Amino acid sequence: MSVESVFPRLEALLPRVSKPVQYVGGELNATVKDWDSTTVRWALMYPDAYEVGLPNQGVMILYEVLNEQPDVLAERTYAVWPDLEALMREHNVPQFTVDGHRPLGAFDLLGVSFSTELGYTNLLTALDLGGIPLHAADRTDEHPIVIAGGHAAFNPEPIADFIDAAVLGDGEEAVLEVTDIVRAWKAEGRPGGRDELLTRLAETGGVYIPRFYDVEYLPDGRIQRVVPNRDRVPFRVFKRTTMDLDAWPYPKQPLVPLAESVHERMSVEIFRGCTRGCRFCQAGMITRPVRERSIEGIGAMIQKGLEATGFEEVGLLSLSSADHSEIAEITKGLADRYEGTNTSLSLPSTRVDAFNVDLANELSRNGRRSGLTFAPEGGSERIRRVINKMVSQEDLIRTVSAAYSNGWRQVKLYFMCGLPTETDEDVLEIAGMAQEVIRAGRKASGRNDVRCTISIGGFVPKPHTPFQWAAQCAPDTVDSRLRKLREAVNSDRGIGRNIGMRYHDGKPSLIEGLLSRGDRRVGRVIERVWAEGGRFDGWSEHFSYQRWVDACEAELVPLGVDLAWFTTREREETEVLPWDHLDSGLDKEWLWADWQDALDEREQDDCRWTPCFDCGVCPAMNTDIQVGPSGRTLLPISPVGKGSPVRNPALHLS
Repeated sequence: MSVESVFPRLEALLPRVSKPVQYVGGELNATVKDWDSTTVRWALMYPDAYEVGLPNQGVMILYEVLNEQPDVLAERTYAVWPDLEALMREHNVPQFTVDGHRPLGAFDLLGVSFSTELGYTNLLTALDLGGIPLHAADRTDEHPIVIAGGHAAFNPEPIADFIDAAVLGDGEEAVLEVTDIVRAWKAEGRPGGRDELLTRLAETGGVYIPRFYDVEYLPDGRIQRVVPNRDRVPFRVFKRTTMDLDAWPYPKQPLVPLAESVHERMSVEIFRGCTRGCRFCQAGMITRPVRERSIEGIGAMIQKGLEATGFEEVGLLSLSSADHSEIAEITKGLADRYEGTNTSLSLPSTRVDAFNVDLANELSRNGRRSGLTFAPEGGSERIRRVINKMVSQEDLIRTVSAAYSNGWRQVKLYFMCGLPTETDEDVLEIAGMAQEVIRAGRKASGRNDVRCTISIGGFVPKPHTPFQWAAQCAPDTVDSRLRKLREAVNSDRGIGRNIGMRYHDGKPSLIEGLLSRGDRRVGRVIERVWAEGGRFDGWSEHFSYQRWVDACEAELVPLGVDLAWFTTREREETEVLPWDHLDSGLDKEWLWADWQDALDEREQDDCRWTPCFDCGVCPAMNTDIQVGPSGRTLLPISPVGKGSPVRNPALHLS
């Protein structure tokens, strides 16, 4: 039975809201399918504004993978701004997809990709606007199966009440397997209803169904155990790992936003995973092992993507892109291929020890030199040993000197504040490092207009990392250190005027910490914050620290725990953590040993180039590190068709 578009009702509201274009759909490369010709229907949500959500690679990949299936329909939905939310409630317009403007409640599945825990309240808004009961326990066969994914779903316990399922890890193969199960269940006449469908998903071992697990607590508030409450459900749920990235060259037809978005470029993931072992980095830990895309695969994706979109910038993405074993060959081949065109190349922030001027020159061969970004993360060498980010100040100065002498004028440095064992002195060394960068830049370039921007974020301990046991730093301490740092930066006015400083106060980080390491009891806090107006908590203009503090006081204290219990308390080795039954592949004993190494200020090498350290991922996931070099090159040869971004050649790979 066809589902009617809500656009006629929505259209009348759009002149009354900010940025109405974000709700109309119709982007280049978007897909709208006939509802009745499909069997399984997905709504894919990025729980933030359109401008943040549309460029998200994860949603874009799944959107394409699903829509390539003839009998599957996938449409996108994003969080609506409070101005439109109010009008939708007033005029009874439900949460809708931007592709077919179909109501969320009509779909079989709602897949939600969480990059940050601060998007949890936006999920509740979408469910409520969509007429979907907030609590999974209240849903019937007529409601979508709500599935969480993304990095912030590796501990889905705080939102366990609101989701039906969670998938850990890579989604390409997982969404197709989920689709197969739903298709078969529907073809059989929906036997056993919603409960049987969820049980079939749980039986795979790769889909977590929170309602099928009971959590028992000790008198002091800690978890005693988490156990399945029915047969056919595994004790542990494993993450999904897509091994052959060349077999999944998505997105093939990247979406082109209608409204301004945070990334106006075409992005290609050149490898997945990281083994650098930065102890603070959840993404690096949970995406192991390293899997490189081949130079041929990268070249083909860029060629097709540019021709399909008209973008003029290509981002070579990964957690540490300069670590690709053939990054020099990739950048030179692409620079040769697109020389003389409007196409530019970019890398995200680069490790100092992986950077060289030859690489930077290839990236900027068409004359664009916007700036270079590095992430030392810690101000002192001591704290960098603690976090296993071994970059010396001498290495940094040598690197930026070479950059400034080759024509760059601006460098951005990323740091964190509130790291385990951190002192005021560790943070104040950031000022000395930035001042040395300016002095070195002036000397190398012979100019006084060089600039350095230091950007500082509050550290949040994350699950599945060696710091998952660490006490989070209190906001007052973080804010005090940042004030002292600003004073130190400006202590030399002649240099300080060339140093910019950007930072966030410690309060949002503490709430992110609550949500990242919380258990199911935190769900009532999220719901209370949402009921009292919490929306877009990742946006400073919408975030209310006091609202979260008050909700924690009201909801957690009667249970014998509080905000500090979940955040600034250090955990013991034997404590059952809320996510211990969710298997990221990392051995808990190895993580604990690495936490002890951090406290002893001992570094760990990168296992890509050294013997295995037994983190557990490869044997547990039946995977292995995949790196080159292949020795292949990228060659531009024959002409291409009209509309190609390339001046003459069409791009053919050797």
